[in-house]
Amino acid sequence: MEYIIRRVGGVLGTLRAEYRQISNRYFGSIERFDGDAKQICGQIIDRLWEGDFYRTSLGHFDFFWMRDFGTVCQSLVNLGNTENVHHTLAWALKHYRRAGDVTLCIDRAGNTFNAPAKKSVDALPWLLHSLVASDYQLSLPERAFLDRQLEKYSKIFLDERGNIKKMRYAEMRDAVYYDRSAYAVALVARMVQCANLLGLKTFPFGIQRYQNDLIKNYWTGEYFRADRSTNVYSSECALMPFFLGVIEDEAMVNQTFDYIKTARLNELYPLEYCQYPEVFKYRFGMGKLSMPNYTGTTIWSWHGTFYLHLMKRYSHLDYDAQHANFAAMIEYHGTYPELLNPDGSWYKAPFYRGDPGMVWAALFLEL
Repeated sequence: MEYIIRRVGGVLGTLRAEYRQISNRYFGSIERFDGDAKQICGQIIDRLWEGDFYRTSLGHFDFFWMRDFGTVCQSLVNLGNTENVHHTLAWALKHYRRAGDVTLCIDRAGNTFNAPAKKSVDALPWLLHSLVASDYQLSLPERAFLDRQLEKYSKIFLDERGNIKKMRYAEMRDAVYYDRSAYAVALVARMVQCANLLGLKTFPFGIQRYQNDLIKNYWTGEYFRADRSTNVYSSECALMPFFLGVIEDEAMVNQTFDYIKTARLNELYPLEYCQYPEVFKYRFGMGKLSMPNYTGTTIWSWHGTFYLHLMKRYSHLDYDAQHANFAAMIEYHGTYPELLNPDGSWYKAPFYRGDPGMVWAALFLEL
């Protein structure tokens, strides 16, 4: 009976998320904040904390996404929000343990679910990353649960040699069906690092396997290609191996920066999602009819902040100009947008509108 209740709760959580997405497209409003870019971001982060967990946005993503929270966890800690971060992680772990699974999403009622796919390759890696980034102290039951989750993860997503299986799952670019993306490989590598740092027992493969895989099978000489079947640039695949510190090679980072500049992917605001979006297969309901160009040449603030963090980390000469340009984008819209059209206008599609007030604002606020 408990299993049935959990499954029904997960379905209801998914349906509610879909309803809010469509409802906000036609009936929602975009709240503007006063102040400069930093002040706007600060107000957004304050509003997203309601005492129990960090919401993902001030729009239709009013629930917890492990992926989004994982990307901002270190920034939230560095901004002085460690107590709220630990509270969020304890809240999430409670609901994950009750469900017996680590999923991408948890609604405020505690229903756990994945969206848009039934499996997520990156929820567990981002959870472990967040635990390490915030120095969260695991209890014995939490530790035992994570050991079981690592064993389960290996069986679902990895073959006997530790390579990612060729299968469909949710990941950061969830509109697209990738063939073993560079992003997914980077997340597995980071998971290995974090499992070791947390003293977890059951993950049998070393990080070098995934570092070598990225360099041998994904590096084009200019960037990490999107997946094993294409040579196309996609921002999350090009940047995440560096952002997470899986690959720390300044020459490779600078070659990626050079490519981005030459391809003019940062020309209006940083950063366009990808080039040649037409080469990919799209998930039903997220393709060119219902959500045209959603993860194509649109400008994504998420990737823009990964890019800015790397430029600052490696002391790139263009950092100040790119930072100022990004700040101008926030101030123009009066909020932290999820994505914009290539001309800088707000993204709207028949069944989707870009969300305002993203938790990703913490990434910019930290800079």
